Amino acid sequence: MMDWPFYLDSVFPALNRGLGVSLQLIVPSALLGLAGGVLLGSLRVFGSPRLRRAGDMYTAVLRGVPLVIQLFILYYVLPKIGLYLDGFSAAVLGFILCSAAYHSEYVRGAFLSIRQGQLKAAQALGFSPLQSIRFILLPQAMRLALPGCGNEIVYLIKYSSLAYMTTCVELTGEAKVLASRHWRYTEIFLAAGLYYLCLTSLASFILHKIEARAHIPGFGRQK
Repeated sequence: MMDWPFYLDSVFPALNRGLGVSLQLIVPSALLGLAGGVLLGSLRVFGSPRLRRAGDMYTAVLRGVPLVIQLFILYYVLPKIGLYLDGFSAAVLGFILCSAAYHSEYVRGAFLSIRQGQLKAAQALGFSPLQSIRFILLPQAMRLALPGCGNEIVYLIKYSSLAYMTTCVELTGEAKVLASRHWRYTEIFLAAGLYYLCLTSLASFILHKIEARAHIPGFGRQK
């Protein structure tokens, strides 16, 4: 039988406190990571050769190095060169930089799937290259990239558990502290896993609704 007093008095209050910190990590990281990915993906397609190479190199490095190592670098290595970040800031920055790299791949692929003749047609109508990208190509690309970018946001919810590595005590951190104190790892981490499952399920539901609202009949795939 479940020890409800233990859950009500100890587990849920601690996990709820950690959930609040996790949301503070996830929301700005998701929004800024997506914005950075759109900008980076656009530069990798329409930027100068030098910008394209720099964007490709950034994406290769950030996608190739495990996120936990990136967080260690931001929190433990940067102070050695005089740059100090608290655990929360290091985690948010790491999530933003990593998410932007993955989002840029989805955005880049979406841009490349659009017929580039549209860009020439827009310029023939008097649009500048920037206006053509912003008002004609980008809205189409975002509709195409939305499923992949949505998946990355769901992944970010789970990545947020790595923030504990930078001493930022979020949902997983609270679970670990509580489990170490009471030596009841199974029950506590099962409860924490349920919290993450609820978060990812809610995010998937919302993103699916956004995809449905953004869908244009005859444009792309929609069920």
